[in-house]
Amino acid sequence: MAASTSTNQHGLSFDSSYRHWKVFLSFRGEDTRKTFTSHLYTALKQAGIITFMDDFGLPRGEEISQQLIKAIQGSEISLVIFSANYASSPWCLNELVEILECKKRTGQLVYPVFYNVSPSVVRHKTGRFSDAFESLEKRYVSNLDKVDKWKAALTEAANLSGYDLQNDADGYEIRLIQIIVNKVLLEVTAGGSNIFL
Repeated sequence: MAASTSTNQHGLSFDSSYRHWKVFLSFRGEDTRKTFTSHLYTALKQAGIITFMDDFGLPRGEEISQQLIKAIQGSEISLVIFSANYASSPWCLNELVEILECKKRTGQLVYPVFYNVSPSVVRHKTGRFSDAFESLEKRYVSNLDKVDKWKAALTEAANLSGYDLQNDADGYEIRLIQIIVNKVLLEVTAGGSNIFL
């Protein structure tokens, strides 16, 4: 059976047989849920990409749910949207650790997106990230290994090739969304040549 080819609104052709590819969005809800992340989610869906963005129906707590772990593990690509308050959420940090484990185990593609926070702030845990970790170290004083794991995950993720709202899109959200969607579509049309190597 021949694969059908479609052209998306961005002018890129893609093989619709790759629509089973899944993208997971990791983000701090209070920072970007109603703005950048929801717009990115919509653009990916419109491009024919199955995209997981957690909703208010998921139970919240310190640990991420099995449902969320399955969504991460079932994705070929994770987009980690770093924003000012990302590091203040143990939930987000646990998601990030799981995402990076999937990267190691299965070759999942992981792209950091720096939304009004510079890669160096994330990498070196300065500014609000430093404040967040001061608070986390007090809160998890009996489990500092977990805090160290979160710090290492942030450093690892910040060292990956990704996207910066200010540097890559001159602060224009829609421009950055177009860049990211086109990158995802290029990975999809490549047929997963970078996956599971």
